Amino acid sequence: MGLSRIATVAAHFGRDLTFGLGRVAALAEEARQARAAVLVLPDGTLGGSFTDFGRADPEHLAPALDPDGPEVRAVVKLAADLVVCFGYTEAGEHGERYSAAACVSGDGVLGRHRKVYLSAAEAVYRKPGPGFAAFDTPAGRLGMLVDYEKAFPEPAHGLAADGAGILACLCSWATGSRTPTRARDRQARLFDVYDCVRAAENQVVFVSANQAGVLHGTRFLGSAKVVGPDGTTRARTGSRAGLVIAEIDVDEEITTTRRARHHLEERKLESCVSAPHSNEAG
Repeated sequence: MGLSRIATVAAHFGRDLTFGLGRVAALAEEARQARAAVLVLPDGTLGGSFTDFGRADPEHLAPALDPDGPEVRAVVKLAADLVVCFGYTEAGEHGERYSAAACVSGDGVLGRHRKVYLSAAEAVYRKPGPGFAAFDTPAGRLGMLVDYEKAFPEPAHGLAADGAGILACLCSWATGSRTPTRARDRQARLFDVYDCVRAAENQVVFVSANQAGVLHGTRFLGSAKVVGPDGTTRARTGSRAGLVIAEIDVDEEITTTRRARHHLEERKLESCVSAPHSNEAG
């Protein structure tokens, strides 16, 4: 594929769909002017993210959108020549709700994902998706994760094993509730650690987008970043809203990183599961 310019965003998206689409239009144009090929937006780009994790307040739920409805079609139009990943709450066929992500270009929807790993609060109002699958895009093979899913090694590994060279992680990751500074914030530390570890252990490009600002009392971290397959951060926004771009030759860097140690080929999952020990004398 050669050099690709990958853009990621820390930005505030709330419940106002018209405002959200306007912000998508502005960010897509900024990425296009910077000659980006990929733009990753946060969880809850359309309609805002899940908030009030401690009590799952039904008054603050995001609007549930038709996956083929006018809002998604609007993002397809705005994407044009870009590959754009964005998040929203998806309405199921029988009234169920999902935390969802879609990847689109001007040609239409390239891939979809429904969040599988739900917190206990989310599970009250949302259903888990069926699993993870990579898909082909004009910018290469890509896989998507939503927020909390990056805390677990299996989803990212499965997508990498399915051929994804780019993992887009769409987040609405909040700060710790009683932590006065970012340097002492456990959630901020974990957010950054997971980004770098998932990139390094799978030897892929990991692109993390996140909400910024405050929604219904929940303060989000920002800290969008692009991490190379060697685990080093190539670009990041910090805690404030913004768009950053990293220029990476995805295929070349993955090939180079895996030349000495190919984690996917050398991993031995069967050795990680031990037979239960018996207390009985043999």
